[in-house]
This record gives sequence, structure tokens and C-alpha cells, in this order.
Amino acid sequence: MSNVEADPAELVCATTSGGVEVLGAREVPLGGPRAMTVRRTLPQRSRTMIGAWCFADHYGPDDVSVSGGMDVAPHPHTGLQTASWLFSGEIEHRDSLGVHALVRPGELNLMTAGRGICHSEVSTPATSVLHGVQLWVALPDAHRDAPRDFQHHAPEPVAVDGAVVRLFLGTLLGRTSPVRTFTPLLGAEVVLEPGARLALDVDPAHEHGVLVDLGGVEVAGTAVARGDLGYVGTGAASLVLANPGDAPARAVLLGGEPFGEELVMWWNFVGRSHEEVAAYREAWQRGSDRFGEVVGYPGDRLPAPPMPTGRLRPRPNPAPHPGRPADAPATAT
Repeated sequence: MSNVEADPAELVCATTSGGVEVLGAREVPLGGPRAMTVRRTLPQRSRTMIGAWCFADHYGPDDVSVSGGMDVAPHPHTGLQTASWLFSGEIEHRDSLGVHALVRPGELNLMTAGRGICHSEVSTPATSVLHGVQLWVALPDAHRDAPRDFQHHAPEPVAVDGAVVRLFLGTLLGRTSPVRTFTPLLGAEVVLEPGARLALDVDPAHEHGVLVDLGGVEVAGTAVARGDLGYVGTGAASLVLANPGDAPARAVLLGGEPFGEELVMWWNFVGRSHEEVAAYREAWQRGSDRFGEVVGYPGDRLPAPPMPTGRLRPRPNPAPHPGRPADAPATAT
């Protein structure tokens, strides 16, 4: 998915370990006369990354007859992977690697941009309700020029303790996803039955985020409302998720080792400096073969917004709250 904000914020991302926070979302229109609105929880000033996860958009359920659905023209990416995960609906994906694929509920599509790629995303005519998340993963310096790639995975659901878990990245519940990543990551959909309490063994070297999609979820004792993201710092070997409500709840669990590298994020580019990001923009505007071409999209590609008048500047994460035992009560910030 593209960041189609007309004046996108520039960010230098740096993560630290430990702490618990609740991050609220801001609403961002995806463009067009009937703009579909997404709820963005990453990046923001209070926290720019969770592991290598550097961007999280949550959208729907949207009646496409009202919102117009999704129609994102070909746009570029560098230095990242895009992870598409749907709860309902269907999206047609085309990219400059030559991939033409569908994004369907419960199936992961992971695209690697590396040195450069472009792609389009359009909800299909068969879609009546569009509902899902779009996530970005920053590539570490050693692999940020990796070749274009596309992976698809449909994880089997795992039933455990009143919950159903679909693991799409990393290792959880004794299972490991076959999808390749460049840093240690965790990604899973978790559906909790009413009153369920699920204790997950997690890597204490990872920080975690729980993005609530449906209902309300308690994350290590902290109430996290629909659309918000509960952040847990490193140090916990167990992560407890609970559904205190009388209807099913659903969340997306993200995790990873603190990234440890500073990034410059602007528009759809992940780089390391102002000059590098400006060069990416210029290459896209002049049609450089760095990004290739999307074949089959019925329209023009998305132009880049103007660069900021000032230099792209650091906005690092603040120090997180001190760590605490997984079962201790928490306070939302």
C-alpha cells in the first residue's frame, strides 16, 4: 500500500527496549473523491518502530459501495518489505517483478522492495466489504538493496485455549512460518473467544505490538481498544492476551528484535539520509528502471509529492516505560 499523504512526515526511526504503551491511531485518507480511510498506528512520534515493523495501517470494515474501495495506482518502494493481510474482501496486486496475484483473507503476501520496486493495489469487483491491515518491514543495512521478491503463504489455523492463531511470520506455538525475512520477526492473527485468556511463550529478546481489530483485548493486563496498538517492550518470556467481552475479539500480533539502526522514512521510501531519499524520489519522477514498470494497471502511476522544504530530520523513539513482569498490572499511557 502507498502512503498517499500529500505532505508526508519525515522520520528517522530508532527503537529502544522495554516498557508498555497503548498507541492510538490517526485517520489517513487513501485518496480519491470517495477516499477510503485507514487508521495508522505506526509510525508516530511516540513510537516509530516495533522490531523491524515500521508502518501499520488498519482499515475497514468498509462497504466499497460507499467508500469506493481501494484503488492505489503504481507507486514505488525502497528498503522495505510490504506485508498484506486481509480479514475480508480481495485485492488485486500487480508489481514490476511481473507478479499478478490476489490478496485474500487469511493469506499473507510479502513483497520485497530492496533496491526498488513498484506495484498497484485494487480491490476486486467481487469485494463488497474490505477489511485488513497493511504492514511494512524495514530492511537492515546489509540487505536494503536486496533483489525484488514476492512470497505467498496461507497458514493453517491453530486452535489453543479458546483462541485460533494464524502464524504468518516467525515462530509461535511450536510452529515456524516458511516465509523468509531479513531480521527476526513475528506476525500472527489471533482470534479470542469471549472470556478466553491466552498465554503465549514469546522471545524475551523481542518487543511486541498487539493491534486490535475487533472487540477489546487485554494485553498483559492493559485494556487495548479496537484500532489501538498495545506495545510491550523486551524482557517478557510470556505474553498474555485476554478477551473480557461477550463476543469474539481479534488482533494482529507483531514482534521482532529492536532494530538498532537509524532510518529515514519519507513517503514510500526507507533510506538512510536526506540525500538518498531525494535521489529515490528523483529516480521515480524520471521513470528510472530502478523501480521497473507495472503492466496491466488501467491508469497512470502515482506521482511523488514535493520534498520537504527543510532537510529530513530525526524523530527517534522516546525511552519506553521500564519493563515489568508479564502478569503485573499495567497502565495505559
